[in-house]
Amino acid sequence: MQIYAVGETILDIIFKGVEPQTAKPGGSSFNASITLGRLGAPITFISEMGNDRVGDLIQDFMEQNGVDANHLSRFDEGQSAIALAFLNEQSDAEYQFYKDYPHQRLAVEFPEFHADDLLMFGSFYALNPGIRPRVKELLEKAAAAGVTIIYDPNFRSTHNKERNKLIPDIEENMGFATVVRASDEDLVNIFEAGTPDEAWEKVGSYCDALVYTANAEGVHLRTDALAFHMEVDRIEPVSTIGAGDTFNAGLLYGIWKNGYGKEQIRTLDQSQWEELIGTAIRFSREVCLSYDNYLPLEFVEQYKK
Repeated sequence: MQIYAVGETILDIIFKGVEPQTAKPGGSSFNASITLGRLGAPITFISEMGNDRVGDLIQDFMEQNGVDANHLSRFDEGQSAIALAFLNEQSDAEYQFYKDYPHQRLAVEFPEFHADDLLMFGSFYALNPGIRPRVKELLEKAAAAGVTIIYDPNFRSTHNKERNKLIPDIEENMGFATVVRASDEDLVNIFEAGTPDEAWEKVGSYCDALVYTANAEGVHLRTDALAFHMEVDRIEPVSTIGAGDTFNAGLLYGIWKNGYGKEQIRTLDQSQWEELIGTAIRFSREVCLSYDNYLPLEFVEQYKK
């Protein structure tokens, strides 16, 4: 069982007030991939970046953290993406992006998938018209092979003005997914669904399970057979930039570690889901206590023991 993720690579320069605190390679699926690589899971990241110093830094970081970098497109026309992340008093980030992509996007050979492999995708990367055809091609190939697909829409309010135009693509993405992992904010922005039950009414016809995260209010699971809530510890976060991404990594790690195939996921009982979500909550909590976008190495070493 191999794990794949597709998404954007970006260098996050993180500010607290007017002072830069640190610079970290990032991107939603990228962050989850680094956590999985650090944990020793077999993770391949599919992406693109410039043939420049920032791209070298990001690729080196992947390889140092156990992430297979054999499906990267390194382009000469354009530059690797950079984001300035400004943390507010709640340690949530507001972003300013600097991107210069080539006309030919994601010019990389896709892997050969096998049944019950895992694939994670999401964010605006999976909706952007410039790359959407290639993402859809990848999803169709994975679905035909029987891959378990996890979709995180990660739909920010900055895209609300485009919402009506993007909803058909979001729904199509959900149709490829076995599991949708979405925040309460995502589902308000996309469907104006303000509760887990309202969200499941919108999402349930497309996928087998909805993992609905609500920050300090905990996590809800909805399937055709199950509906329950799990609480989370209250903490004072340092940065929440990697929280959702590391939660996703926890779900994927648990599915991989337990060897759950696509058909098994459809029939997991409450205790099995609680174990998966509990791991994801623990990982997410830990990443919020540092400026890292992924599980800190010290935690990983303790967790492996």
